[in-house]
Amino acid sequence: MSDVQQRVERYLAIWNETDPAARRAAIDELWAENPVYLDPLGVAEGRDAIDAFVGAVQQQFPDFVFRPAGAVDAHHNVARFTWELGPEGGEAVAVGFDVAVFTDDGRFDRVHGFLDKVPA
Repeated sequence: MSDVQQRVERYLAIWNETDPAARRAAIDELWAENPVYLDPLGVAEGRDAIDAFVGAVQQQFPDFVFRPAGAVDAHHNVARFTWELGPEGGEAVAVGFDVAVFTDDGRFDRVHGFLDKVPA
């Protein structure tokens, strides 16, 4: 999984993509056929649900961006990484830790999200 860092960067870019058509194209490219995303705030099963989940987060936090917070750690078909959400160049209002499981062809199959810091 030599390109896992790049895959995670592209994954985070989906969360920042505000053009619905471009976001959906990226989801269709990076995610498996029947993916699942889950975190303490909800579960999204399938690409449509993941797209809707990302859109809802963008509505809740307009003008904020997701960015990596540290290196990606990976082995076999699993990766873990920390991310931050906040204004561009500003302090993070949310910090999370995701564990991604990839298909054999390298697409995201499951992402388990954990929230370490959430806004009040």
